[in-house]
Amino acid sequence: MILREYQQQAADAALSWVRKTTDPCIIHAPTGAGKSLIIAEIARVLHDVSGGKRVLVTAPSAELVVQDAEKFRAMAGPCSIMSASAGETSMRYPVIFGTPGTIKGKVRRFGADFCAVIVDEGHRITNQIKSIIDRIREHNPNVRVIALSATPYRLGEGYVYAMDENGKPVGEHAARDPYYTARVYTISERYLIEQGYLTPPVIGDIGSDHYETLHMEVNSKGKFDRSEMDRAYHGHGRKTAYIVADVVAKSQDRQGVMLFAATVEHAEEIMASLPPRLAAIVTGKTRAAERARIIARFKAKEIKYLVNVEVLTTGFDAPHVDVIALLRATESVALLQQIIGRGIRIDDGKDDCLVLDYAENIERHCPDGDIFNPEIRASFRGSEAQMIQAECPGCGAENEFSARKNDDGFEIDQWGYFVDLAGNRIETEHGPMPAHYGRRCMGMAKQGPTYVQCGHRWTLKECPHCGEENDIAARRCGGCKGELVNPNEKLRIEFKAMKRDPTRIQCDRLIDWNYKSTVSKRGNECVVVTYTTEYRSFTVWYHPYVKGGKLRNAWLQLEDATFGLTKMPATVQYQKNAETGFYEVYSYGGKPDEAPV
Repeated sequence: MILREYQQQAADAALSWVRKTTDPCIIHAPTGAGKSLIIAEIARVLHDVSGGKRVLVTAPSAELVVQDAEKFRAMAGPCSIMSASAGETSMRYPVIFGTPGTIKGKVRRFGADFCAVIVDEGHRITNQIKSIIDRIREHNPNVRVIALSATPYRLGEGYVYAMDENGKPVGEHAARDPYYTARVYTISERYLIEQGYLTPPVIGDIGSDHYETLHMEVNSKGKFDRSEMDRAYHGHGRKTAYIVADVVAKSQDRQGVMLFAATVEHAEEIMASLPPRLAAIVTGKTRAAERARIIARFKAKEIKYLVNVEVLTTGFDAPHVDVIALLRATESVALLQQIIGRGIRIDDGKDDCLVLDYAENIERHCPDGDIFNPEIRASFRGSEAQMIQAECPGCGAENEFSARKNDDGFEIDQWGYFVDLAGNRIETEHGPMPAHYGRRCMGMAKQGPTYVQCGHRWTLKECPHCGEENDIAARRCGGCKGELVNPNEKLRIEFKAMKRDPTRIQCDRLIDWNYKSTVSKRGNECVVVTYTTEYRSFTVWYHPYVKGGKLRNAWLQLEDATFGLTKMPATVQYQKNAETGFYEVYSYGGKPDEAPV
């Protein structure tokens, strides 16, 4: 099987990268670019040049695993599948395609004979996949990691790579803790359309009937709240009916229509307005056999309209789809790209794909109206933070950081520092004051087999022991491992740690107290006193009628300090018994613990 020119170039770029470094890399390959063929070529070459070592290919679903494996078999010969959901868990052949869940359970069988891991849908670099790679790396520290993705970015985290193929750092505003060191090759959608490999999308005019979703905000988990969704979609039966009627009218001369709904309830409202014999619905709760039957009918063009809820966005291939109707807002620009990707594969009799956005997604994620140029930002100090450019004095890399407030109106030099009218930098205890929140240059430079981040820091803490420059938040030196906390700060930290641990003797000011008479489990009369201090509340049991010993002395001490339970003491010294969980009071009226100044 002969690869297209760009597919070969993408594979060559990745192979060139792994020849010179062990750092992970990613290829940006949009839907329809033929990722499976690129994966097959990379896996074939790595297996050959490594002298026959194994190659692992992961994909998030059984459908993608089978699809990737079939392309490899057509190009290079036999391979193994390790995916319980695909019905096979084999390691017979050296190139293995599998789902992370099944691989993780078998990873103990992986020895030092794996030379590489290839990650399909590489933006989904989950902790499970990372743990698999780490386990393989325990046996082979030089294992290579190559990923491919149509959408190499994640909701809230931005791009998943630190620099582009030209070595330019992405910057913290658009990449938060990226896993891959570099994007080594980009296949653009426009190029694929110009070459006839993809169908051009056309943004349709939807008129005035659409859902109002721009007001919807995401919660701490990056998702729209259910209440927000209810207000946007539910209870708007007439509006939904008008929208569905508009989809049907605009799709009269079209072959296959996919409608994306927000919830199951919303999907059912949509179905109520579609021609019943020509429409079907698929949700996450649809049984596997029924789902397969519906999809088969849709691909056979027995039904024209396919409504779905949070499924069929990746790994679903029906080339005849020529209408994408978005009746839901998506928080994720990656999901928007995946949805549109369902309609841009080429097919006979298909000139374009009509994209109908009834939920303001394009306005939300693509402010300039270009669906191939979405706005990608990481969540960092607020999504509306102003950005400034800062050239690294060390390596010359152009960085983009979130700007600090500049209420005094200082000028900013080319290296991103505040300067006064005379051009002198504004000094602080940590050195010159940056005009941004960036701490360290994002530029990458090759050292030996790996790429390392440039060492220049805009703010730093110098080690008093060896002079090493460290991040201002560091507590130990990265060079000599000595403590960087100054003595006063260390005392404050130790004090806070002591006050958090009631098993260490404490003396606190009392804020409140109360007491009551009660009876113990043994039937003895007791007095229970609850003390409330600045740091905690605890209860102590006293025994006023015992004849002697420690319990009698504790009661007499309390009576004396409180003038017969008539006056609250100023302080109380106490300790919690770590074994029994009971508190014991040692004295009253002593000097309270004070934080060091």
